[in-house]
Amino acid sequence: MNILLTTTSFADTPGTHHQVLEQSGFAITTVRGPIPEAGLLELIGRHGGFDAFLCGDDHITAKVIDAALPRLRVISKYGIGLDSIDVAAATARHIPVLYTPGVNETTVAEHTIMLMIGVAKNLWLLASAVKAGHWTRRTGKELFGKQLGLVGSGRIAREVAKRATAMGMKIASFGHYWPADMVKNLKIDLYPSVDELLPRCDVVSLHTNLTPETQGLINRRRIALMRDGAILINTGRGGLIVEQDVAEACRSGKLFGYGADTLTHEPMQTPHIFQSVDNILLTPHVGSRTFESVERQGLRAALNTVHFLSGNPDYIQANKF
Repeated sequence: MNILLTTTSFADTPGTHHQVLEQSGFAITTVRGPIPEAGLLELIGRHGGFDAFLCGDDHITAKVIDAALPRLRVISKYGIGLDSIDVAAATARHIPVLYTPGVNETTVAEHTIMLMIGVAKNLWLLASAVKAGHWTRRTGKELFGKQLGLVGSGRIAREVAKRATAMGMKIASFGHYWPADMVKNLKIDLYPSVDELLPRCDVVSLHTNLTPETQGLINRRRIALMRDGAILINTGRGGLIVEQDVAEACRSGKLFGYGADTLTHEPMQTPHIFQSVDNILLTPHVGSRTFESVERQGLRAALNTVHFLSGNPDYIQANKF
């Protein structure tokens, strides 16, 4: 058995997840990702295929899956976002797609709050100016008493809601998936659609999956619905926004700023429109990359992979067939 390991945070962070792979007796081929389709096709050809992909945000397309067959037995995602995997193609070919829910919501929620505060307080601009020897001062915004709109109601959104409430923010969202006790205890205002939510919020934070329906969710039309001077945060997926539209809104002052941990194409392809916009705060998709979270996530991903290949039913599968 040969496992292709491509996720860098798994590889770079020490912990018990490495021991699980080492003790499995399986061969491990480690290549630093994320790897595009062409790179995966080349690796498959060079190594004669793999029995498992233990992947991050590599582009596992239908073409890659077909090239990996008949040897490929399982795709194991280190994380929960499956938009870079053609899950439908895997399902049609009876290839299980495993993932790791419930391991990173705490740290991603913390990262979301960090970006929120960073944008509101002009943190990046001020800190970089001081380190460059300039005493540049710029007025920020308080978050206390502000209305936070959460697009999404999953584990991460719920953890953000708890932390934002503790900071004195008011919470709003949409949809029918919030636990009733949380809606009551945190006094969450629910709206039937994104379009009805946006005009009521001082800060909007995106926590929904990237699907054909949510691609470009925040675009020129929806930005026009938002309050003047609103803050937009994205720790979901880069494709949830139209980058050109968000950049223009930040330049014009329609948005006070944008904070994100993800881009439409990663790593950043330069030159990039965001590079010249000073009220956009970016981090390189590290919201779930803490020592604690990596070990939890890595351990679950490693166990998923090893258990499946060993015939142990203790793994978490995202697709059904």
